[in-house]
Amino acid sequence: QVQLVESGGGLVQPGGSLRLSCAASGRTFSTYYRGWFRQAPGKEREFVAAINWNDGFTFYKDSVNGRFTISRDNADNTVYLQMNSLKPEDTAVYYCAASSKLYASPRSAADYDYWGQGTQVTVSS
Repeated sequence: QVQLVESGGGLVQPGGSLRLSCAASGRTFSTYYRGWFRQAPGKEREFVAAINWNDGFTFYKDSVNGRFTISRDNADNTVYLQMNSLKPEDTAVYYCAASSKLYASPRSAADYDYWGQGTQVTVSS
């Protein structure tokens, strides 16, 4: 089992920045991908970003590419999501996730085994 705990959400004005953190504990050696997803009210959960835990290769949703950066700290088993130039449409609950599947599709929520509890991000003036 892997336990994931997110932190760093909050209220920010348009154009502002936030950094989300996701700390993992438990059988973290079994994870191949770590990802961030988000869910806005009345909408389905959607992919935001992911990172291959072994080689650091990253994946992004088109609308956040260039504004968001996913990174990892192998020593602390923590993944970060740096969010810059935030827009009102980025408002959502953000979830971190971990996949134990070697050949997972990193953009697919169905390929992730473990999920955090979520952290609210609100972008509003």
